[in-house]
Amino acid sequence: MLTAWIHGFLLSFSLILPLGAQNVFIFSQGARSSRVSGAVPAVLAASLSDTLLIILAISGVSLLVLTFPWLMTLMFVIGILFLTYIGWTIWSDSSTQKNDAGMLLSSKQQVRFALSVSLLNPHAILDTVGVIGTNALQYSGAEKWIFASACISVSWIWFFSLAYVGYLTGRVSTGNRYIFWVNKLSALMIWGIALYLVWRLIFSSLLR
Repeated sequence: MLTAWIHGFLLSFSLILPLGAQNVFIFSQGARSSRVSGAVPAVLAASLSDTLLIILAISGVSLLVLTFPWLMTLMFVIGILFLTYIGWTIWSDSSTQKNDAGMLLSSKQQVRFALSVSLLNPHAILDTVGVIGTNALQYSGAEKWIFASACISVSWIWFFSLAYVGYLTGRVSTGNRYIFWVNKLSALMIWGIALYLVWRLIFSSLLR
């Protein structure tokens, strides 16, 4: 059982570590917060979303996504549109609020954006279904859910830690101008992920 937990922890950590839309958004909210608790809505939404996806992957339900090509295409299109919208929102906010670039999104906005980059991000879903779901097949019974709990714990620890690091970064910055450029960089990274998904969608279409 310890082996299953270590396996799940290391696997999930390797998947969540690379820079993605979730990480960029959580970090930016932490950096823009005047209190440590400011980014909690975004952290909770992202962590709960990952928990849901992991449970669906472990139980095999989410494998249905890979069964229907049209559903995959629809998921990619929706994900690209949402990431483009989120990137524009962060970019335009930092442009119009240059003198107050540290302004935090409201709790509802944080939750909505966090859910979008988590549940409508094809790249994240494919990682969960294709990697975590596939690796879970070697376990059964209690071991499978120990594996799942390890994967889930990584998301919670990582997102809370990332928001805190963002908060510390914002506090040691030289003022709102630093946060302004963090927002700009965040928007560009999210658009970069959207472009990557466009490339994946076109490439997968050519292979059919």
